[in-house]
Amino acid sequence: MTEGVFRRLGIADLTRLVVLEQARPRPWTRSQLEKILTDETVCVLGVEVEGQLAGHAVAARLPFETELQAMLVAPAMRRRGLATSLLTVVIDQALRWESERLLLEVRASNSGAIALYRKAGFDEDGRRRGYYPGLETSASASAPAAEPRAGGGVAKLTGAGPGVASSAGAGREDALLMSRRLL
Repeated sequence: MTEGVFRRLGIADLTRLVVLEQARPRPWTRSQLEKILTDETVCVLGVEVEGQLAGHAVAARLPFETELQAMLVAPAMRRRGLATSLLTVVIDQALRWESERLLLEVRASNSGAIALYRKAGFDEDGRRRGYYPGLETSASASAPAAEPRAGGGVAKLTGAGPGVASSAGAGREDALLMSRRLL
């Protein structure tokens, strides 16, 4: 397990956050990142390893709940326990906010993220059919990126599996809605 330094990110971290976001097929834009870094209802948590930003999570405070809107670990830093540790830091933040539940949504094909969330005590609450654009089309789309959601970043589609295509249209993917009770 890699040791990291976890802290709340601020506007001074914007450039490093923009660089890290490039690991996503549909990265958040600089202006989207600037907005969340300055939003008082959002907490952007980062993990640094050897002085480099290795991952981040975006948690939004809602009435009674916290929503994990995104989580990303740099490809070179994966499989080292950073995502598990980052999720623990997010849960701690939600508890400090006295949130009753932590909510998230994740691509149905992102089996690694789903396993991480289940291991951390999250249950599946539902499914949004055809919610995400397919990764093949989203990487080459010329339209501006919609705000990415938790777990939506880096799954690779290897074929039509459960939730990859739905009645909402070919090339789209389902989102699993998950939550964990905190209080």
